[in-house]
Order: sequence, then structure tokens, then C-alpha cells
Amino acid sequence: MTLPEPSVSVLGLDPTHRNCVLNGNAFQQDAIQSYNGWQYACFYSQLSADGAKEPLYIHLSRRKLPKGKWETFVFDDYPQTTDDGHNTVQLGICPGDGTIHLSYDHHCDIIRYRHSHPGVAQTPASHPWTKSLFTAHLSRLPGLGAEQDTLFSYITYPRFVPLDSSLLFTWRTGKAGLGDDHIAVYSSSPSASQSTAYGYKVLGTNLKGVQNNPYIHGLDHRRGRLHATWVYREFVHYTGWDDPLDVQHKQQAGPNSGANNRDICYAYSDDGGLVWRNGAGVVVADLSKTGDEGEGVRPDAPGIVAFEIPKGSGLANQEAQAVDGMGGVHVLNRDCVGGEQRWKHYYRAPNGTWTQHALPHVNGVYGGKRGRLAVSKDDDLYLILPDPTAPTLTILKAPKESGYSEYELVWREDGFPPTEPLVDTTRLQYDNVLSVFTRSSYGSDLDSHAQVDVVVLDFKL
Repeated sequence: MTLPEPSVSVLGLDPTHRNCVLNGNAFQQDAIQSYNGWQYACFYSQLSADGAKEPLYIHLSRRKLPKGKWETFVFDDYPQTTDDGHNTVQLGICPGDGTIHLSYDHHCDIIRYRHSHPGVAQTPASHPWTKSLFTAHLSRLPGLGAEQDTLFSYITYPRFVPLDSSLLFTWRTGKAGLGDDHIAVYSSSPSASQSTAYGYKVLGTNLKGVQNNPYIHGLDHRRGRLHATWVYREFVHYTGWDDPLDVQHKQQAGPNSGANNRDICYAYSDDGGLVWRNGAGVVVADLSKTGDEGEGVRPDAPGIVAFEIPKGSGLANQEAQAVDGMGGVHVLNRDCVGGEQRWKHYYRAPNGTWTQHALPHVNGVYGGKRGRLAVSKDDDLYLILPDPTAPTLTILKAPKESGYSEYELVWREDGFPPTEPLVDTTRLQYDNVLSVFTRSSYGSDLDSHAQVDVVVLDFKL
């Protein structure tokens, strides 16, 4: 194994008394992110280590890179009480005005959101790190009026994506197996419809579900192109599915579970999410138009399926995606190979050719915790993988020079309870350090008495 031992920093105490993990889920695209030489991370924890376990509160941390001391404050005006692993915290930074954005605590809920004052991330040293830098808890995105409230009343899986000087915000409406993905853009420059100097504009529905819903692996903007890969989950009708007060769909399992996931799909946009094309470059959606084409990418759109994978194969929703410096698209998921569940790396080369490889060095992963992908400054691919049966974290490396077809075991260590690791992808491009956000136990075992912390592992590549 070739990676040096990482430096480890503890952000705070993880709430292990909960049934569901809130710190470390694959759909948290950016719980940790760097900008302008500083690193930021968000997580849930109790108010103090010796205080009451409930409720939980959002903690926001920052440090100056490469080795500054973490500073943390707490948003103690918003208690989180729902024991549901969907209700994570997401972090976004707008390069245009240096605002820091948070969206949190959603599973088919009204928008929950706040943002910092402009300039906080552009000149961080001049801003003492306190919650006074941020707005109060908001139930509406800045720049939008009441006419958009219905669209933001049933949100799950919010996600931020830096886009040049702007910031994309995406979210799902509907429920598991029956929903759509939507997209909006935050800009620091006012538009004709905005009364403030900053705010959001809704672009439309980018991925349309039809008796199913798309689960995206990720959204990545690189070299002027926005890439999206996803799977579909087909809907299974059940008693009460059409009752607006029904909450059965909020269960962690049920008739509309991952067993109904199918296919790996791909589309891209070269104009920030308005016009979407399939892998052959054919337009499959134009959100500026009316009718079917303006509804977003539909499941029957031609040329969007990269790999046909039937339901019941173990395909995960929202596993992982990364884009390398040449525009190659990488997807991590799992499939049944010879009757055995295996993790797979799916790769779309810049020429549009797709390949797939089952991963060595790791165990089968049916229903297990999801992994993460990251691309180094040298364009090598790193795969950060939790073990489905042990408190072990593994890192594989797929070198660029191999065409991403060879996988080297570069690091493995115990002491990590089941968590879906997250990565600061922006830091990799800044100083080629792989910062992994995860949970770690320093107890002798992982019983109910072992302390579990939210930590950042820093690997110098």
C-alpha cells in the first residue's frame, strides 16, 4: 500500500444514539469543500459533549489550509429532531460573491435554507467565524417569490454545484419511485425578475420521472460542461400512495426500495443546465421550451442509457460520480457478476466510449454503504470504499496511465463504523490533498459504548 498515513482532525461528536446516520451519506455532494485557500465542513451534533443528546444542531467549521486549526460555531436557532438519514446538511459556495449556502433537514419537506453575507468566503480572515455572518433560517430561496412556494414545498436531496461565478441548486420533488429533479441557479448579478442584487432563478425540471424517479449519482461541472449520471427507480403502487398525508414513503425500506433501481443513464449540458444532450450530442431536453422537451430529460429519451441493468441486480441509487480533467466521466455502482455482488467502475472516455470493470480488493456490497470517487490533480482516480461487513475503510487507485482499468490497493484501515465517505473534490485541485469526511471510532470496538467522532482524514497524494 502506497498512501502515507493521513493526518486526522476531529470536527465533533457524532450522534450515535440515533438509528440513522446523519453525518456521511452519499447524496451529500459537498459536506466538505474548499475555496480560496480555506476549507469548510458541516455536520450535526449535540450542543456540547457533556450535554443532552437531543436535539441536534448544525455545526459549521472552517480552517485555513493546509494545516490551520478548525473553528466551529453552532446554529442553535434550529433544532433537528427527525431520526431520518435523508435529513442531512449540504454546503455550497458561490464563487461570484463569496456567499456560503446551507440546505438541511429535508425528506419531502418545505425548503430549509440559509446563506452568509457576500464576501465571507472571498476574504475569510476578515470575518470572525460566528453565526451572525448568516441569515436566519429561511423557508424561501432569495430572489424567489410566493409563486414558487409549491415547487419548494416537498424537497428531498438538495445539492449545490459551483458553476463558473454562479451556484446551481438542485432538488427532488415527489417521493421514492415517483418524482422529478429540478434545477435553479444562484447569481450575484441581478436579473430583470429579481429585486435584490443576488438571488435564484428557477431553470426548470432537468430530469423528469414517469411512474419512476431519477436518482442522480452526482452533478459535476468541468471544462465548461455539466455532467449528470443517474439510475431510475420504478414505482410500486401501495395502499395510501396517493394520500397527501401518507408518510409510508419516508421509511428507510419498503415497496419502493432500491430493489426497483434500473439502468445507468447519462446526459450533459454545455449551458449550465438549460439544454441537455445524450452521449451522442443529441438534444433530449430544452428547459427554455414548452411541451415535452421543456419538461426535462424523460425516461424514454433516446440515447440516455449507458448500461442496461435490470431491476433486482443490486444497483444502488446515488452512489458516486466524478469527472476527470480530460472530461472523462466516472461512475461507481454495483451489479451482480456471476451470481456475486460486486462493486463496479463505469467509465465514459472523452471519445464517448463506455467501459466497466468489477473492482478487486473489496467485498460484495449488496445493500451496503456506498462509496466515493475523487480525481487527483494528476488525473488519477481514487475510490474510497466502506466495507459492508467490517468497520474498515479502503482506498483504491486507478491510474490515468492505465486508462483507469487497473486498480491498486493503496490504503486500508479499521476503526470506521458504517459510513458513506465524502471528499473535498475542490481541495484536490488546489493542493492535491485527499480530504475524506467520515466517522471514526477510537474505542476498542464498535459497541454502544464506543465514542464515534466526525473526522477529516488528509492524505497527501
